[in-house]
Amino acid sequence: LVFTEEDKYGLYSNLLFKYFLAEGIVCGHDLFVASAKEHPDNILKELPAPLLDDTYGKELGDEAAAVKSEDFQDSMKIAWRYQNLPKMETSPTTYTKFGHYYDVSKKMSPELCQSVKQHSFYLHEELSFEPKMKAWNMNSGYARLLQSIQRIISQEGFDGSDPQKKQRNVLRIGIQSLGSVLWGDDICCSDPPEDPHSLTKFLYVLRGLLRKSLSACIITVPAHLIQNKAIMERVTNLSDIVVGLESFIGSERETNPLYKDYHGLVHVHQIPRLNSLICDVSDTKDLAFRLKRKLFTIERLHLPPDLSDTVSRASKQDLAGSAKLLSSGCGAMAIGKKHLDF
Repeated sequence: LVFTEEDKYGLYSNLLFKYFLAEGIVCGHDLFVASAKEHPDNILKELPAPLLDDTYGKELGDEAAAVKSEDFQDSMKIAWRYQNLPKMETSPTTYTKFGHYYDVSKKMSPELCQSVKQHSFYLHEELSFEPKMKAWNMNSGYARLLQSIQRIISQEGFDGSDPQKKQRNVLRIGIQSLGSVLWGDDICCSDPPEDPHSLTKFLYVLRGLLRKSLSACIITVPAHLIQNKAIMERVTNLSDIVVGLESFIGSERETNPLYKDYHGLVHVHQIPRLNSLICDVSDTKDLAFRLKRKLFTIERLHLPPDLSDTVSRASKQDLAGSAKLLSSGCGAMAIGKKHLDF
């Protein structure tokens, strides 16, 4: 269960959501898309086009050239004392490839999109068919969604009950903007909410369905609107992976020289615990993302090696404060010190 905290305007989290679905199509997995905001058919039409092996190098030629030029400029500017520090490769243009890459400037072809079996759940259509129901003392929209997921898992053979009759496959479930007002939940608009436990109950049952079936699920939630921290703690505990996206749009970091090469930060709050009571904590805490012309990339955030003299003293003080917030900066991680040493 992958839980994604949406950025303030939902631009980049929606892109990450589509990446998850696009990877399912390329791998031949079945899809189940649920939304109360946008019709699932429209979401599937907007998936990014994959860069297959034969066209991969050609499509990324411009990107690779841009990355190399950036590296060359950095090497010209970087101080001599940092030259021998270990360098972490952040571009996807290396030989080692995990999964597939996608061109966000193009849409996936309808033929490829229709090559896998797709299931959709659009809340407004589901509620118009039948009167409201209150199953399991839960929000009506959540109850219907759970019933729909349970039906697909059992009917399509993802529960493993009839492995001989049906070919084994994986079901990818994508749920957009869960917990928002569009789902009939009030956790985003009132504190304390009238029904604080519906989302928790939904995730508890959903995780049980995922555990006993061949399925994986990604959920995006407008976490910045949920004021009740107790609800967020419960949701985090019920998820396997928790990732937050923080966009720079509309914030003071948008004009901060420290973040000039990036469009936002990636916060990894939790990663899966395998045979352990506590989750492993990654060494790399300072991750950032940027949307290039064709690619959405997540990279290690590194401080610019030199700030020009035109930057005012106040801005430099702000940058120093921002640098302290990075718990493990580029220099700190390599040389084992708590603070960056310029």
